[in-house]
Amino acid sequence: MGNLQRLRNDISEAEWRMRVDLAACFRLVDLHGWSDLLGTHLSARVPDAQDQFLINPFGMLFEEITASSLVKVTEDGTELTPSEYGINPAGFVIHGGVHMAKPEIACVVHTHTQAGVGVATQEDGLLPLTQQALAVLAHTGYHDYEGIAFDLSERERLARDLGDNNVLFLRNHGLLTVGRTVAEAFMWMYRAERACRFQLAFQQAGAKPKLLSDDMQRLTMERNRHANSPQGYRPIGQKEWPALIRKLDRDRPGYAD
Repeated sequence: MGNLQRLRNDISEAEWRMRVDLAACFRLVDLHGWSDLLGTHLSARVPDAQDQFLINPFGMLFEEITASSLVKVTEDGTELTPSEYGINPAGFVIHGGVHMAKPEIACVVHTHTQAGVGVATQEDGLLPLTQQALAVLAHTGYHDYEGIAFDLSERERLARDLGDNNVLFLRNHGLLTVGRTVAEAFMWMYRAERACRFQLAFQQAGAKPKLLSDDMQRLTMERNRHANSPQGYRPIGQKEWPALIRKLDRDRPGYAD
C-alpha cells in the first residue's frame, strides 16, 4: 500500500478535504507570486480535531506541496504525521496562537510580499485612499514587531491584535489573514495584497492624493462589512474559490495527491 493510500485510510474524509483545500491554497499563493521560498506558512484546523492543525513542511516549496505532504501538529507542537522536513518553529508560534485563541478560525495565511511588507513598514499602514483599501480596512488590525516569532508569549498579543478582524498587518514583517474556510483566508490575502499594491503604485507616482471625506470612508467600510457578510452579495471566497480550483486543475494539477 502506498503512503498516500495509508494516509487516506488513517484520516477522516473531512480532514482529507481540508488537506486538499490547503494544498490548493499553497499552489495559489505561489501562482500569485506571494511565496518566499521556505519563509512563510499557511495552516488549517483539522475539522474533527479542534486541537490539531495542518501546516507546511519546512523544506518544501509552495509549488511542491500536496495534500498528503502537509504536517499535522497539536497545539503544543507535537507532529502527528511526521515529515522528514519538520515544521518552522516561528510558523508554529504564529499559527498556533491564532488557532488556540480563535476556535472559529479554520485557516491562517501569512506572507512576506514586496507590497505587503512595503505597507506594513509604513508608520500609517494602509491608507484610506482607494475603494480597495477601504474594503480591507473594514476588517483590519495591526500587530507591532516583536522579533522573529520564537516567544510563545507573543501568541496572546497576536490574538488580541487580530480581534474580530480577518486581516492583520504584522508591522515591519508582512501580512496575515484568517478565515472560517481556506477560501475565505485566501481571498482576504488577495484583497489585502491588492490594496497594498495600489497604495505603493500611488506613492511611487508622487502625485497629490484625492482624499476621501471621513463620512465617505465610514459609509464605504459599512457597505463592505455588509457585502462581505453572509447576508451580503459576496461572502468572501464562496464564488471565487470554485473558479480558482478550476484554474489549478487546468494549469497546476497535482496538489490533491
